[in-house]
Amino acid sequence: MSRPILFRRIAQVEFDSAADWYDKEQSGLGTEFIHEVRRVLGLIASQPDRYPIVEDGIREAILQRFPYAVYFQVNPLQIDILSVFHTSRDPSTWRSRQ
Repeated sequence: MSRPILFRRIAQVEFDSAADWYDKEQSGLGTEFIHEVRRVLGLIASQPDRYPIVEDGIREAILQRFPYAVYFQVNPLQIDILSVFHTSRDPSTWRSRQ
């Protein structure tokens, strides 16, 4: 059963900012980033348990091609996206969002 995806505001800002940055680096690359995140979100919505728990019920889905991970929590009615996070950043940033 697929659950709806809900982005926390900061996660949406991270996602939008990364897509904008990639598009400024190379035309169309931001769109490719968006497609990859959406692909992973589809997998998360349909099979959230396929991703490992990395801390206190928070799961991590690593993107292909881009150095990003999606951190999320599974709730009974929805999946909360906590962060669309560049993997070179300090992980304490997303960990504070529980």
